[in-house]
Amino acid sequence: MGHATRCIPIINALITHNYEPIIASDGAALEFLKKEFQQLKTFELPSYNVSYPKKAKNFKLKLIKDAPYLIKTIQKEKKVIEALVETEKIDGIISDNRFGVRHNDIPSVFITHQLRVLSGSTTWLSSKLHQKIISKFDECWVPDHIGTTNLSGDLGHTDTFKSCVKYLGPLTRFKKLNINTKYDLLVLLSGPEPQRTYLEEKLLEELNHYNGKVLLIKGIISTKQIKETKKNIVIYNFMTSKALEVAINESNVILSRSGYTTIMDLEKLEKKAFFIPTPGQFEQEYLAKKLTKEGIAPSCNQEDFKIKMLSDTKNYSGFKSKEYKANYNKLFRLF
Repeated sequence: MGHATRCIPIINALITHNYEPIIASDGAALEFLKKEFQQLKTFELPSYNVSYPKKAKNFKLKLIKDAPYLIKTIQKEKKVIEALVETEKIDGIISDNRFGVRHNDIPSVFITHQLRVLSGSTTWLSSKLHQKIISKFDECWVPDHIGTTNLSGDLGHTDTFKSCVKYLGPLTRFKKLNINTKYDLLVLLSGPEPQRTYLEEKLLEELNHYNGKVLLIKGIISTKQIKETKKNIVIYNFMTSKALEVAINESNVILSRSGYTTIMDLEKLEKKAFFIPTPGQFEQEYLAKKLTKEGIAPSCNQEDFKIKMLSDTKNYSGFKSKEYKANYNKLFRLF
């Protein structure tokens, strides 16, 4: 979902610059983008079916086990793209972390904030493999600030790989609004199962000991929005972009995974946050530790979280926005 939401400003920029975007994705991400851009043509891609193991220590093993399926999916992706390029007369491709979404005969861009892919002791190998994939594209767009004051740290900044890299600045669909605070805490759930559900269950239990006003968004996309109220907690299954923009702006503290798209959103809106990285996901664990070390936001492991830890946010600065405007006129010249 994070990859889908951060594409929204690029899709809007394409429309503004008189291009005709065609959206291709799968699963909840595709359904979400259909809701956001009802006027655009959409197509379904083969699904990677990413899921997380119940135990964090099994994460790397599961990735290795799933590798043959992922390779087959990438091959299927390529065939779908070949057909779409022909039938839809496509002039350019922008792929957010879809390895097979490119074409040798037309300009193809790869979007990623991971020039280095962290995988523990095998980081050197996973990074090299990812960089090899990136090199097959005409350009690589990194959604982050250039220079040392940035959001992605070692993930999106490396001296060993410079191939066709351009920095866009953080991508977010949101704007900061001057509105009153309505909620003491906003809980944003996201990510693959079963870890999303595990965190939801844990937080609902912990929130029984929280006295403030809470808005909890489950991050489950469906055809109908569902709202329920439990004591001091208002719960939605999902929110559209505009509603979520308002919800984050009118919340004092955000409790969420340390996903990169969420981090970009919270920087733009200059919010205070507490992060619980997805167990076993090296990227989120790195980002959470980075932001804690920089004094921006506290974090902890999922199994260790207690609701009283939210008071730690008082000792951290929260996010401060660093203005940067992508030069889409220059970027889109590739097409």
